[in-house]
Amino acid sequence: MSEESKPVKGKGKDKEREKEKAAKKLHRAIDGLSKDQVSQLLDLNPALANELGSGSNDDPNAMSDALRRLNLQDIMTGLASSGKNVKDMGAYKFWQTQPVPRFGEDDPHKPVEEGPIKNQTVDEIDKEPAPLLGGFEWATIDLLDDNQLKEVWELLNGHYVEDDEAMFRFNYSSSLLKWALMPPGWKKEWHRGVRATQSRKLVGFIAAIPVELRIRDKVLHASEVNLLCIHKKLRSKRLAPVLIKEITRLCNLEGVFQAIYTGGIVLPRPVSTCRYYHRAINWQKLYEVGFSPLPPNSKPQFQIRKYAVPDRVAIRGLREMQKKDVSAVQDLLTRYLAKYDMAAEFNNEEVEHWLLHHKKDALEEQVVWTYVVEDEHKTITDFISFYCLESSVIGPSKHSNVRAAYLFYYATETGLTTPTDKEALKTRLNALVSDTLVYCKQYKFDVYNALSLMDNGLFLEEQKFGPGDGQLHYYLFNYRANPIAGGVDKKNRLDIDNLSGIGKTQI
Repeated sequence: MSEESKPVKGKGKDKEREKEKAAKKLHRAIDGLSKDQVSQLLDLNPALANELGSGSNDDPNAMSDALRRLNLQDIMTGLASSGKNVKDMGAYKFWQTQPVPRFGEDDPHKPVEEGPIKNQTVDEIDKEPAPLLGGFEWATIDLLDDNQLKEVWELLNGHYVEDDEAMFRFNYSSSLLKWALMPPGWKKEWHRGVRATQSRKLVGFIAAIPVELRIRDKVLHASEVNLLCIHKKLRSKRLAPVLIKEITRLCNLEGVFQAIYTGGIVLPRPVSTCRYYHRAINWQKLYEVGFSPLPPNSKPQFQIRKYAVPDRVAIRGLREMQKKDVSAVQDLLTRYLAKYDMAAEFNNEEVEHWLLHHKKDALEEQVVWTYVVEDEHKTITDFISFYCLESSVIGPSKHSNVRAAYLFYYATETGLTTPTDKEALKTRLNALVSDTLVYCKQYKFDVYNALSLMDNGLFLEEQKFGPGDGQLHYYLFNYRANPIAGGVDKKNRLDIDNLSGIGKTQI
């Protein structure tokens, strides 16, 4: 699931030259593809195939012509993700009916005018949901009811996202579900399910939460859609598009017409793509479950030593966040996120929800850890946070789960100077992340995960995060925006010079 960096001594420059030659040949090769070869190419990405083949032109060469019009990034994005989960959403022609950007419709050399794709009013929205197939019915899920919360937990843990090799599946705890789906302003109606009429079993689920989303200089009153899940035995029923339409309708009824969502599969059309990076903490366990391979010519003890974590933090004044810090953290975070092309806007109540663990809720499993740096003047100069999302190990193994920490939000005054001192910022972020590794080890995490967003490119390699084989694509619903840098270059390597314009993390 993760990949170790494997430099080959003496062959690095040759490999780079070979890759450059291959890239130059790619577009020339597309011009020479036969109809059958184009079909094989597009088999790797049903969403891209549907997008190109959705027109009324039945000319067998039409798809070849459309493919040639695509820019290189569209083609490579399409080839980047071809996992088994593509069939659940990407294989449908559903997205051609939705207000989302299309592959190949814009000139890649000219910026587009940013804004809504389709303008609607609440009065135009259907007041009743679309009918379901016989034997199924709509349900609003009350997450304050422990029994219904357990139903969502069971559906997700049995049928939600797993890796392409079916070795791991996200294991959402009840505490994490409450945290992720019940922030300030949450709406019960936006937790939507499908039940089997006879058995009453929950077989489908989708959720949305409100978010004030800034895209460059415009702030959208939007929703963040997440946790679309269909029971495996019902995937052929095409419930996913129905659930997406229903959550769209429910958001529209509240006057919310834009949304942000993410996924590991390619759909029409990502506004940005980030890459996953993984930092081993308990390398031996990750090796035993098949997450981390043993690099060639290495030994387990070498890897264990490579990923050893210090026993103590190094930054003076670093401590756990307290309620008294909320206003200072909110101010620091707001100023820091202003650097990015896309980010959420948080008030104090939201910062408290997302970043502060209330110890009085001792019965609740801790989900998020946040640490602040307080200087000698009692000023909060930095903070950094991570949250817990475990993965179940599928199949026979001596371990049942992988305990993963995900880097969440951070901010530092060091990155807010004018002009920015990039070297100083790099040094500070490395120190902050290095100290969170100590806490991750203390709380028995096995791996530390991060994306190539924000300023992460300044520390991922230095802190021994290895590039993973997964990507996270960011999508905007009913909003056209120019591409936003995801922190990786055209070769899918960290773009340390330009970094990322994404300041919005997704759970």
